[in-house]
Amino acid sequence: MNKLDTEKYQSSKEDIARKIAASRTAQISWSSMSLKERARRLKPLGRYIASQGDAMAERIHKDNGKLKLDALVTEILPAVMAVSYYCKRSTSVLKDRNISGGNLLMFNKKSRIVHEPYGVVGIISPWNYPFAIPFSEVIMALLAGNGVILKTAASVPDTGRLLAEIFQQADIPEHLFSYVELPGKDAGPAFIDGGVDKLFFTGSTAVGKELMARAAPKLLPLVLELGGSDAAIVCADADLDRAALGILWAGFSNAGQSCGGVQRILVHEDVFEPFLEKLSSLVKGLRIGSSLNDDIGPMISLQQKKAVQKQVEACIKLGARVAAQSSGGESGGNFDDETPLAPAVLLTNITMDMPIMTDEMFGPVAGIMPVKNDDEAVRIANASSYGLTASVWSKNRKKAKSISRKIHAGAIMINDHLMSHGLAETPWGGFGDSGLGRTHGEMGLLEMVQSKVVVNDTLPGAKRNLWWHPYSEKIYQGMEAILFLVGSFRLSAVPKVLKIFFTYWKK
Repeated sequence: MNKLDTEKYQSSKEDIARKIAASRTAQISWSSMSLKERARRLKPLGRYIASQGDAMAERIHKDNGKLKLDALVTEILPAVMAVSYYCKRSTSVLKDRNISGGNLLMFNKKSRIVHEPYGVVGIISPWNYPFAIPFSEVIMALLAGNGVILKTAASVPDTGRLLAEIFQQADIPEHLFSYVELPGKDAGPAFIDGGVDKLFFTGSTAVGKELMARAAPKLLPLVLELGGSDAAIVCADADLDRAALGILWAGFSNAGQSCGGVQRILVHEDVFEPFLEKLSSLVKGLRIGSSLNDDIGPMISLQQKKAVQKQVEACIKLGARVAAQSSGGESGGNFDDETPLAPAVLLTNITMDMPIMTDEMFGPVAGIMPVKNDDEAVRIANASSYGLTASVWSKNRKKAKSISRKIHAGAIMINDHLMSHGLAETPWGGFGDSGLGRTHGEMGLLEMVQSKVVVNDTLPGAKRNLWWHPYSEKIYQGMEAILFLVGSFRLSAVPKVLKIFFTYWKK
């Protein structure tokens, strides 16, 4: 991409305000189209991405550092599935809906839920999944009838420009969608002060709280997808081979830089030693590098690698032990301070006061500890301030479902982990410090609209309601009779109700 093309995306706070205003103008005509028409115009993007999938995965790989297979499987493929799902489901999820009557007194009132777009939605997305996360949110926002201003992380500019190129292929009004580049610290204030009608932010808990405080005076609605410190509970009856392979991938793919990845592994004491042996062997066998034959790619930056190293060192000072660590492998290179390549590390001898248990460790590190029973596992899983996702590993699905209901997290997977973000139909979001609101699925679509109710009086020729002025003793007695009829089904109240019934038609 040449310098001119790059510079066209760079924006100031004033530019953001102008782009929001232009999007709001374009949004008027866009929102007037039917849901089916909007879906028809956006659906071809899925075919376009699929046709260019290899090239797009390569661009994400070069921009972010994640392995090309990770880019294809966790970025490109979910985006294509998202287009198909949302274009199909938006028309039924967002269509008008009748509400069933609630009681006899209001027999003549017919209510209907209708949805309208917010207007212009701001989306600020992260560097760890720089394509899939914002893509789904943009698709949902556009389908719901909104305009969109997108800002991706500064460390992955080419992925942001790739998204801009994709949405330039869409048959949508000019200026409805804009991709912008500006420093992360300026993005939230620029979006909020510039007048977006709703803000979607994915990033750190600290920044999410800052945005919430800044949005509060405007009562600006936010959806915040923040950090995680996810737990995997391995029951005594788990398939240990599947659990070890699944937890390995969920903990160490994308160099461990997944907010919904496994960080805390809680294993029933009866199977702790054999499970530790299996998982340790797998960790040691991971290949670190950047080729198609490697398992873990480089971290996003040297700064991020050093931050995680400090957390690991803090755990070790408190008594943790490295149970297993990957080597460089044939193509991996060394792990010195000049490369963002980092080994996969499995810590044991864990205690509750260590960073591995208290903080989010955004790198290829996981901690494993034994638990006496399932109840203790749930207690420890819920001890974190985060509650994004979790998993339960057991052959007894009924028991696993029971355990999952006790875990305080937004998404719980049984005999799997991390993959639910790739399911367009499942909501994504967490409890506590993991955020506010939901993206993805039907809940995600509903986050893109404001809902209102239209109540229609259907009684032919009615001039008034029974409780309108002028008041009288007769009206009071009649309304009291309705109270008895509705509340306790006293048939003796029917005559008094009939006495005031024809008030509906009284001028």
